[in-house]
Amino acid sequence: MLSGSQRYEMMSNITESLTGRINLIDLYGLSMREILGDDFHEKFMPTQEYVTNRNPKPLKYNEVWENIWRGFFPEIVESGTDWSRFYSSYIRTYLDRDVSKLAQVGDLLKFEQFMVAIAARTGHLLNIADIAKDTGISQQTAVKWLSVLLASNVVYILKPYYNNVLQRLIKTPKIYFMDTGLACYLVGWENAQVLQNGAMSGAMFETFVFGEIIKSWANTNGVTPNMNFYFFRDKDGNEIDLLIKRNGVLYPIEIKKHINCDKSDIAAFRQLDKIPDMRRGEGCVVCIADDVFPITATDKAVGVRYL
Repeated sequence: MLSGSQRYEMMSNITESLTGRINLIDLYGLSMREILGDDFHEKFMPTQEYVTNRNPKPLKYNEVWENIWRGFFPEIVESGTDWSRFYSSYIRTYLDRDVSKLAQVGDLLKFEQFMVAIAARTGHLLNIADIAKDTGISQQTAVKWLSVLLASNVVYILKPYYNNVLQRLIKTPKIYFMDTGLACYLVGWENAQVLQNGAMSGAMFETFVFGEIIKSWANTNGVTPNMNFYFFRDKDGNEIDLLIKRNGVLYPIEIKKHINCDKSDIAAFRQLDKIPDMRRGEGCVVCIADDVFPITATDKAVGVRYL
């Protein structure tokens, strides 16, 4: 078993294919299930079957934001390590070890600025040109550095759902930081209350929910669901935060940081009915509510503790 930075050295020194002889498992930060001691192990799905099987532990509203702000690295969750000191040390180690030595990036100050620019855009469409401009680097360098963040699971690229028949769909992917605490540190949110009331609260809440759903899938079978997850957005502004494709069915998920959800939150779900030869499954809005309540016959609001 090789973990952390060792995987870079191992893979770079291999001279032959290891097809069928190596197993790669993506490990993320702790999930809320793990933090709360919840032993439920099913993949999150916006279905009534999933909700019926789920018996979540209580979760207070303030606890959600505190966890979003603190992040999900085991050390910071379990030991009560100073937040600022931990992430400062983490970034220094990451830059010196992974980025400089193994990925061979020369300008570490620029790379850290690049990370800040990405963190400020978590939950948004990926615009390499804007990020490169803000960082003062070329687009070619930005693409190269993005691959470093992807290889080390710092960020996740969510592909847009695209169908040749529907010509008005956006083809630009979205980007998410996989640890909200690291993203909060990089953009300068100093406590949970400031984050909760800040301009990025919606994007951070979406990033948190997306990360928890990813963990529920990865922790079930050790594989990140790259081929199952998409988002939907067309040129008319209709958007669905997450689509889970399973057995030829698209399950839509919207993510909102409010409590009172209604049909306006799922209006874009109807766009899926226009996709030829594609079935739409049950959908949901993941929100701050405590419980689950119906919005339509097939769609529901799901409290964040059900993740």
